[in-house]
Amino acid sequence: EQLCTIVATASINFSSMICYSILGPFFPSEAEKKGASNTIVGLIFGCFALFNFLASLILGNYVSIIEARSSLQLGFFFSRMLDKVPSGPMFISFCFLVRAMDAISFAAAITASFSILANAFPTNIATVLGSLEIFTGLGLVLGPPLGGFLYQSFGYEVPFITLGCIVLALVLVNVCILPKYDSAPRKESFRKLILLPKVIILCLTIFSLSACLGFLDPTMSLFILKKFKLSAGYVGLVFLGLALSYSLSSPLLGLLSDKLPYIRKWLLIFGGLMTAVCFFMLGPAPVLHIESQLWMFVLVLVLVGFSLGMSAIPVFPEILQCAYENGFEEGLSLLGLVSGLFNAMWSLGAFVGPILGGFLNEELGFEWAAAIQGGWPLFSGLATGIFYIIEATRKSSSSSLQNPPGDNEERTRLMGNET
Repeated sequence: EQLCTIVATASINFSSMICYSILGPFFPSEAEKKGASNTIVGLIFGCFALFNFLASLILGNYVSIIEARSSLQLGFFFSRMLDKVPSGPMFISFCFLVRAMDAISFAAAITASFSILANAFPTNIATVLGSLEIFTGLGLVLGPPLGGFLYQSFGYEVPFITLGCIVLALVLVNVCILPKYDSAPRKESFRKLILLPKVIILCLTIFSLSACLGFLDPTMSLFILKKFKLSAGYVGLVFLGLALSYSLSSPLLGLLSDKLPYIRKWLLIFGGLMTAVCFFMLGPAPVLHIESQLWMFVLVLVLVGFSLGMSAIPVFPEILQCAYENGFEEGLSLLGLVSGLFNAMWSLGAFVGPILGGFLNEELGFEWAAAIQGGWPLFSGLATGIFYIIEATRKSSSSSLQNPPGDNEERTRLMGNET
């Protein structure tokens, strides 16, 4: 049963992320040809995240994987028709509609995937999640070069036809192998969970990481095309740096997070700060007066992937631990709640990131836009560090009040008198 769960959730992670990432190398330039500005392209990418956010809040309990996968496959078959739509408002409207359909089905699949996986592996969640991020990374790795190659070789329709067939095949796999889990009625609410101070800080971490990744969707391919004069196929290969480093480092980070729980706070803090520095160097920021080079750009993307893994992998088990410490009952209901919250906050960042990134890129250029976007992980890293310092101080003070030094000295003196 656990093996079937791993295979099913791995297929969900892989197909969802390859569908999400395939647009990067060619859609921004294709949308520009249809009359969409950088800001509108950012809104189209952000629309996906907005509907994903809303759907994740609703789908916090157990959802049907099969129906979700069917919806995702249907949405991508609709996507292939976009190049037939007339340029201007009609094209933009259809883009928003198709992305909304894709987002709802994506939210159902990923929310269910997280909750079922956590239910099947309750004692080593971070290790399993980190290991399955290999398939998430694989989807991110294959999506851009596959999309760029198919678009450059066969035109706009073929990437979506290919993906539709892949998703349809994986639907049939899930029908056969996905185990059934019963879910008790949910007793707690998102409001109770999200009002916990530690959860607020962790939600800020999720948001900041997602906003940084979302920023790259509408902006990075345009920057690479203009700065380094690469074709759409090679643009997809540049995306490999981030996806490979993230997917390869995630299993190790997950194992460390499970075996050494106390190290999670350090991963969260330094992961956020490292991401901020990387985004400052991505352009690089004009204030540094460093000329952008392709090798440097790819190296920074590799570091971005690693730093994102440092912050993202420990978040889910940290939220679960915080929930247990505050009286939430164990079970699939809570796992669905945490999964829905995680995906909702990730989607909120993915909504803000492309919109803000598209606007800043249009007004200030990619170099300054990337540097400004790095402010999100900088803020979350510092906030996380301050929170853990305050938490440690409070625990130390509480321990001192429960065991005053005077009591220990008096107890020692009495024992000495008795002897």
